[in-house]
Order: sequence, then C-alpha cells, then structure tokens
Amino acid sequence: MPMFPLGSVLLPGAVLPLHVFEPRYRQLVIDCLADDSGGDPEFGVTLIERGWEVGGGDQRSDVGVTARMVQVDALGGGRYAVVAVGTRRFRVNAWLPDDPYPRADVADWPDVDADAEGLAAGVAALTERLRDVVALATRLGELPPRDPDDQLATISEDPSVASFNLAALAPIGPADRYRLLCAASPGDRLDLLAESLDDVEAMLRFRLG
Repeated sequence: MPMFPLGSVLLPGAVLPLHVFEPRYRQLVIDCLADDSGGDPEFGVTLIERGWEVGGGDQRSDVGVTARMVQVDALGGGRYAVVAVGTRRFRVNAWLPDDPYPRADVADWPDVDADAEGLAAGVAALTERLRDVVALATRLGELPPRDPDDQLATISEDPSVASFNLAALAPIGPADRYRLLCAASPGDRLDLLAESLDDVEAMLRFRLG
C-alpha cells in the first residue's frame, strides 16, 4: 500500500486535508489516481515517531489507518490539495523500499467484538465529559472558538465508530491519540480516553487557577 507518514495521527472517520508538494508524494497521488482496481483511491497514514515529514529518514509507527481520497485538486507547480477520510485501521507487516515513496505490506486490524449496549452508555458519558473539556480548552484558547455541541453532533450512533470520533475530537497530543488508535477494543479505547481526559481537564483547571 502507498504510505503517507505524518507527524499527526489519523483516526477512522476523521477528515485529513493535505497540501502535497514534495515530489515523492506528488507521485503517490498520481499513482493512486491512476489505480484502476475499482473504488476510491486509497493510501495509508502512519505516525512519524522520530524525524520529519519532509525529506525521509523518519522512524514510522507500525499501526495506521487507510485514507480514502474524496477530493483532489491540482494546483500550480504540480502540487495537489487532497481531502481524505480515514476508513479502517491496519497493522504494518513490513515496510518496503521507498521507491519512489513509502510503501508497506499491511493487514487490516478491525476492533474486537464488544457489548454494544454497554458501549453506548460509555459513549454517552464520555460525550458529556468531552463537552466540558472542549469548553475549557476553548476558553483558554487551546482550541478555536466553536460550539462544542456542533462538534459533538458528528458522533456516530455506532459505538465502535463513536469511540474513534471522540478520540479525534479530544484535545490530546499525537502520542495519546496513537495510544487510543492501538486500543484492542472500543471499550479499551473509551477507558483510555477517560484517563486522558482526566489528565487534560486537571491541567486546564490548574491553568484557569
């Protein structure tokens, strides 16, 4: 699979806008668009654990998300504006030579089955927690001004998908978001998110004094 390592974590259901200017990734876009295997063109996104997005030589994580390209606009100078959406999680079996862009052999990694009724209650509780934390972060200027209800209105009714939606909206860093991506089940993900929100809320309230 063509791969686009980034310094941020893409989660299933999240939107990923990209300005593609580096020659190797311009070629990735061209090759993805030329793929006639059927369906929307896709590439994989993994977190860069060490190094930089530009130039190569980075150390990449072994868990990522497939990104489906839903909009591609050609810009001047061979650049592209791409909008992609995270679809499904995968594990990297092996990294292949970067020729001409990063590539990997991957295998889908679906969530394990879980009790939907129990998850729904956890999602509802965490949605309320996240509403309070987002409001605090917005008050401190950590997030752009917006109505938390507008953001949380995008939460899926599917508890498994909702666990990723909440993780994507939480004001946490790449390391914590990657930990949530790697959770084996939606229930584990909700538990980890609750711990992360505890830490974030404590920090925000301390700053408010």
